[in-house]
Amino acid sequence: MTSPSNPCEHRLLFASLFHPGRGVSVPCDARGEVHLDELSERLKNAYLGARALVGREYALPIVEPMHSLH
Repeated sequence: MTSPSNPCEHRLLFASLFHPGRGVSVPCDARGEVHLDELSERLKNAYLGARALVGREYALPIVEPMHSLH
């Protein structure tokens, strides 16, 4: 389990179904678990909204290592 002193090394990406290159990305652990209490209010709302709109606005989320983003 990830704690605030051990930052997440992965991200959970909800890609937009209609706007390539856009989506919602939140930090998570290697299993894709998001720790809501560690997110800002804005990011928490974006995550919950994307999760609710999977299949309508967003694709199923995928887990990506943060180091692959550079």
